[in-house]
Amino acid sequence: MKKILIVEDNEFIVEVMSYILVNRGYEVTSLTDGDEVFDNINANYPDLLILDDELPGIAGREICRLIKLNPSTENMPIIICSGSDTIDESLTQVGAPNDVLHKPFDIDSLVSKVQFQLAA
Repeated sequence: MKKILIVEDNEFIVEVMSYILVNRGYEVTSLTDGDEVFDNINANYPDLLILDDELPGIAGREICRLIKLNPSTENMPIIICSGSDTIDESLTQVGAPNDVLHKPFDIDSLVSKVQFQLAA
């Protein structure tokens, strides 16, 4: 069973994503801020990280960059979620996520992006 870590401060979005992904056979863990992301990754090493761009404390893009620049986690697939029109720019930056999920998202988009990243 593939493990997915969702880091999202909107509890409703966490519930929706978790419901969808658990029903597709994934093991889902969630955090509501970025403070414990690195501890969680080191303890559980998820197969995929779904990361909100706007988190309290540290921004999702910065978390992504730190993960991608760390040799022990650089290959972890990361999908950044955002309602920002400029989020696609993050795909070309140093420490870029593997994909972007635009909010609001539909179920098919979420599932297809997750399946693609876990198949890669």
